[in-house]
Amino acid sequence: MSAEPILTQDVIGLTKPAPVSRRGFMTASAAVAAGYTLAAGPVRADVITTDTSGLTVGDARIKVADGEMPGYFARPAGVNNPPVVLVAMEIFGIHEYIKDVTRRLAKLGAFAVAPDYYFRKGDLTKITDTPQLVQLVNGKPDAELLGDLDSTVAWAKSQGGDTSRLGIVGFCRGGRTVWEYAAHSTALKAGVAFYGAPLDPPNPLWPKSPMQLAPDMKAPVLGLYGEADTGISVASVEAFKAALAANNKTAEFKIYPGAPHGFHADYRASYRKEAAEDGWKQMQAWLKKYGVLG
Repeated sequence: MSAEPILTQDVIGLTKPAPVSRRGFMTASAAVAAGYTLAAGPVRADVITTDTSGLTVGDARIKVADGEMPGYFARPAGVNNPPVVLVAMEIFGIHEYIKDVTRRLAKLGAFAVAPDYYFRKGDLTKITDTPQLVQLVNGKPDAELLGDLDSTVAWAKSQGGDTSRLGIVGFCRGGRTVWEYAAHSTALKAGVAFYGAPLDPPNPLWPKSPMQLAPDMKAPVLGLYGEADTGISVASVEAFKAALAANNKTAEFKIYPGAPHGFHADYRASYRKEAAEDGWKQMQAWLKKYGVLG
């Protein structure tokens, strides 16, 4: 019998959503047909859908140390040298929400790429058992993750992206990835972390949590968090903010009153329109401020 997976702060936030009416959700078959994962629970009927007009979109094949990593990209059509923005996914794989976010970034002028860095574990969008999913994603070594992101940057450059204007945006576990990559990459100009956990449970594959990496941050990061997140406490966010300030690192935080974990995820019951829309505006301003977006 396998051991119970260790619940990280982000997963606790996902599995204890704020109460919400169950009306207004797609049937399971409709959600699957639309390209959404079922692992996160029922999918809202009024999801945000971003069209591909003015964009070039498609599947990526990214060369990594041990083969090819799949991914999804969207970029403005006919634009030379667009800035590159990595999209760091939640734990659910590259499903329709992550693809739509990638298209939203492309509409802002970015060559946005969402690498499927869990591909060695299988197609996470097809896994509906949360404990199994958690066990798989918790088995991803940070060293491998950071290498995969570096490979994605190299791929984007080979496709005509301007990696001198490199950003990263991530959600949930991808929010943690933003902090980790900001401590790793010397090329990164700015990052935006939506509810990325500052602290990790003990895991030999994750040598340092974002909190422990506070002295090593190399790029300015904006952290967007929900005050009602049941997994990531306001106290832990404030402690992280203090650690970054003590190390003279450039970071800002915004905590949305009453917002749960996953407030930007418009396909889930956790979605909070006002916080999500403001967070997206804050993200744009941050990426513009640090020269990623024009």
